[in-house]
Amino acid sequence: MTPNANKGVPRGRLILYALTAFVVALPTIPVYIHLPALYGVELGLGLAATGLFLLLARLFDTVSDPVIGYLSDQYGFRGARRKPWIAIGAVVAGFGLYKILNPPSDVGGLYLLLWSIVLYTGWTMVSVPYLAWGAELVDDYDDRTRLTSWREAMTLVGIFGAGALAAITADMGWASSESIGAIAWLAIGLGAVVIPLLLWYVPDGPVERQGQSTLTGAYFSSVISNGPFLRLLGAWFLNGLANGIPAALFFIYLEFGLGAGEEIRPLFILAYFGAGIASIPIWLKLSKQFGKHRTWCWAMAAAALAFISVPVLPSGAFTAFAIVCLITGMALGADLTLPPAMQADVLDYDRWRFKEERAGIQFALWGMSTKLALALSVGLALPALEVLGFDPDAPTEAGKSAITVIYAFVPVVIKIAAITVVWRFPLTRKRHDIIRHRLKKRQFKLGNMKELTQ
Repeated sequence: MTPNANKGVPRGRLILYALTAFVVALPTIPVYIHLPALYGVELGLGLAATGLFLLLARLFDTVSDPVIGYLSDQYGFRGARRKPWIAIGAVVAGFGLYKILNPPSDVGGLYLLLWSIVLYTGWTMVSVPYLAWGAELVDDYDDRTRLTSWREAMTLVGIFGAGALAAITADMGWASSESIGAIAWLAIGLGAVVIPLLLWYVPDGPVERQGQSTLTGAYFSSVISNGPFLRLLGAWFLNGLANGIPAALFFIYLEFGLGAGEEIRPLFILAYFGAGIASIPIWLKLSKQFGKHRTWCWAMAAAALAFISVPVLPSGAFTAFAIVCLITGMALGADLTLPPAMQADVLDYDRWRFKEERAGIQFALWGMSTKLALALSVGLALPALEVLGFDPDAPTEAGKSAITVIYAFVPVVIKIAAITVVWRFPLTRKRHDIIRHRLKKRQFKLGNMKELTQ
């Protein structure tokens, strides 16, 4: 643990740390939702070519995660471990964001590929050290949940704010490219203020190389020999897959399953993310009473129960589906706040057992599993619809039933599997306190030995 770790974070530092998540989340909707239409349709690059170049960029993005994670664990600058990478990554990401969301009129595929890679590289250089830094700022079981709650709430607010800004500018008659350009400038402007304040006021710890120091098979084998880490990572991946499938089919279900028109669809999104933001303080209180992993399990169970009701909803049951969105949105609040706090506890176990500082590489693998879950969600859900006979040009009752089965039943099965994996998670509050005590005892002994040798 870094020397700056302590029980509790001063409110000012906590706000600065969380605001960075807001800034990073702002471009999410433009990059992941609007970018394909911007390049594929408005700029005439073609959907197939746009999809290919974006796929290549995302594959590079996935591979870069463990590299950045390892480097931020092993190399710093002037006594800081995470700050240098975030500082450089913010500049790279800001430049890439501007270029990719403000393309020339005669844009080509290589332009999209190049600046996508630049953006994703900068984003990774910020996000991976940023998550690892959060795990190192506090060492208390409950305070870690408080920190991740603030961070993930600001993430949701950033996504929500970007969507609201896009809607407002659209109502003002702006073109899509102008709207997302405005979001890009807002993110860059806020980043130019928030990130320097973060780097100046929030403490960071020095690099502490111990044990393995090279990116080798032995290094990764020792990472994956951490049982609690693998268990948590498995549950996180499964739950990400269970959340990603309904996300991939959301608008298809609204149109063909629920019969919702374009004018009402944004209200369901608002209910979902609004419930996620509002529920975070509730999950924080429940985790203090029942523990993080059990609270997360109950949240996943609540989402599964809500999804079970979807296949019996008739067309036009907008109020009933809004309730489903509220319940699953509340579960999203738990999904975003509790598992990362559990991962921070797993890092303490890793330090105690393996005597390594590997927050960066473990959060990098965490990010890789998220990206893989999202990719598989789309890659499995959409072809499955076609296999089961759904045709959007000539929808049949059997095809509509296929939508509800994949949209609702499949995620329920996967969430049950995730609950089974994490229900008996070994790092309870009591066991984590024991590990923290042993780590502090070992640190104290090492400190005394250094004094004796000086």
